[in-house]
Amino acid sequence: MQVTLDNPENAPQPLSPYYSQVARVAHADGSALLFVSGQIAQGATLAEQSEGVFRTLDALLKAHGASLADIINIRTYLTDISRLDEYGQVRRRHLTGTPPTSMTFEVPKLFRPEAQIEVEVVAAVPAQRTPKP
Repeated sequence: MQVTLDNPENAPQPLSPYYSQVARVAHADGSALLFVSGQIAQGATLAEQSEGVFRTLDALLKAHGASLADIINIRTYLTDISRLDEYGQVRRRHLTGTPPTSMTFEVPKLFRPEAQIEVEVVAAVPAQRTPKP
């Protein structure tokens, strides 16, 4: 097993230089687990921020040979749980297969004051789609 931490150049960069967006755990058989840190996005509405989050997640996963379909776990943090359906509509457009395991939390605030949502995921990438380092 080999662990690498990165911020893929071909994906949106983090808002802070003090963390890595992706932890890639490569296994001897060539498969990998990707742990993607919490992502937020700009937008006036929860739907706009949710769309931005999924675009960023898609870019981060693609940089490692994965896609949104490879997500096996998703954690969502909302500042207003009563708007869960608004997020759910966006999520269902992006995650169209079997739903991953998930947890949703209501929090009083997030890292950025304008953020209404933060999402982190774990994805499993089969060996034949894992890019070679």
